[in-house]
Amino acid sequence: MRPLHRTVAAAAATALTATALSAAVLAPATTAAPAPHSAAAQKGHHAGNHGKGHGQKANPSGKTVELSPAGTHETGVFDASASEIPAFDASTDRLFVVNAENGAVDVLDVDDAAAPTYSSTLEMAGVAAADGSVIPAGSTVNSVAVHGGIMAVSVEAPEKTDLGWVAFFQTSTLAPLGAVRVGALPDSVAFSGGYAVVANEGEPADDFSVDPEGSISVISVPRNAQQFSRLSQDSVRTVDFRAFDEGTALPEGVRVFGPDVQTPAGQPDAGYIARNLEPEYVTIDPTGRTAYVSVQEANAVAAVDLKSASLKDFWALQLTDWSTEGKFDASNRDSGIELRHWPVLGVPMPDGIDVYRHRGQDLILTANEGDSREWGDYVDTERVKDLTLCEAEYPNAAELQKNENLGRLNVLTDLGWDAERECIAQLHTLGGRGFSVYTADGERLFDSAGLVEQTIADLIAAGELPAEAFNANNDETPSFDSRSDDKGPEPESVVVGKVQGRTYAFLGLERIGGVMVFDITDPTAATFVDYVNERNWDAEEGDEANYGDMGAEGLEFVPASESPSGVALLIVANEVSGSTTVYEVNPTRK
Repeated sequence: MRPLHRTVAAAAATALTATALSAAVLAPATTAAPAPHSAAAQKGHHAGNHGKGHGQKANPSGKTVELSPAGTHETGVFDASASEIPAFDASTDRLFVVNAENGAVDVLDVDDAAAPTYSSTLEMAGVAAADGSVIPAGSTVNSVAVHGGIMAVSVEAPEKTDLGWVAFFQTSTLAPLGAVRVGALPDSVAFSGGYAVVANEGEPADDFSVDPEGSISVISVPRNAQQFSRLSQDSVRTVDFRAFDEGTALPEGVRVFGPDVQTPAGQPDAGYIARNLEPEYVTIDPTGRTAYVSVQEANAVAAVDLKSASLKDFWALQLTDWSTEGKFDASNRDSGIELRHWPVLGVPMPDGIDVYRHRGQDLILTANEGDSREWGDYVDTERVKDLTLCEAEYPNAAELQKNENLGRLNVLTDLGWDAERECIAQLHTLGGRGFSVYTADGERLFDSAGLVEQTIADLIAAGELPAEAFNANNDETPSFDSRSDDKGPEPESVVVGKVQGRTYAFLGLERIGGVMVFDITDPTAATFVDYVNERNWDAEEGDEANYGDMGAEGLEFVPASESPSGVALLIVANEVSGSTTVYEVNPTRK
């Protein structure tokens, strides 16, 4: 059948050649991988070029650091986002954790990493803002960031399409320092000291009746708490995407799609593209000059110059060609772990991103989660079995569309549609099931492709993980293979950390849970190092109190120089289990 929704702006797609297609369709499956330490595993791990644009298989024998759980704080609240985003303050040894269930920030003392202890809760209601508004009860906290003894908190209005706030607190006294008004649905916030930057996602109303403008707020922040009386609404400058409605060409591959609905009443009018783009996650480069912002559903990254508060670059992420670049399990109705090449393109659509300096240039890490839009009656995905595939590109469509092959896979319906023939000429699935490394101008240096799923399969084969871990869901157990038809392990967040001169990427997996560690000292050839998951796979269904950590959401790396114990830490907020776990990042060589 014809997909319900089609693209309204050009999105670049790398077309599969007929040769690649025939090679990809129903390639032999990987049902049981050799143990990761074995010679067979080493020989079979993506032999060939591991440079630009290619992933490689796990090589645990080269482990240089390992994560060791030190301590966990439990809220006792399941599946209510009671632990989402962590931010550590070295000046007080306090950990600030977004508790969306309470619409507040929980304060934990972590002077002893083995015993993170609840101290208090910071409520946002009642905080006065510079524009004369007051944050009302019922507001939602979305993100938190700390710098120099000051904490910035993004606060969503009770009606998410209304304008939100960024509030500031002193980390030592927990006293509110003030707040400013920002765009609708302020999500991720980052803090460099001189600037706080927030991604105003501007999601539509749940019934898709109105759609606020997506934007990025750059807030000039006083250097210390004593100067916060200078904070005013004029401290806020807004970066928007209106130029793309006014004649500036939208970069090739940036995805703009879906219904065109009005701006909420009382907010300035904005064009379709400016409203359609939804900034998601912010990271600021180590120099404090540039912020990089993921615009998830658009499959894009925006670079913002902080001094001028202007958009300096905007680029689309490269697609993953699953016919050649990696293997993945496409069905929750196959016989088990079935890793294959498929004639599908993966659209990365990252959620969390991070930036670090390498040889004098910014490199951006992206956690390629993927995301769909489901507002009112509008849905931008459909299963492959329910689509009409173009015969020339998919001559064996009937075989592909079986449930055990691609039939169950959810794909995007606005990409790959051939209007003249009224069929899908190229399938696009959500996310990249891993992570990528990009230069500041959008050149992809590395893509993990199928490395995450292959590594999990390897660990299962080696007996280090139970079989039910593969592509499990994050709110039920057991749930073996239940996410294969969607986004697999679903990488949610990524942070960078340095230990003993080497650079590591820590990748949080939202569905299966836990964190994978990769050595990215050579950013063109990342290698697997370690995987930890404090989920209790033996818990009985419904025994939520004993599920362990589920739904890794936010990560925070604490370098050894700032850690209370002198050992680098990784802090993981788990939104489903409502738990926050502190790991020590221990080098294996002293």
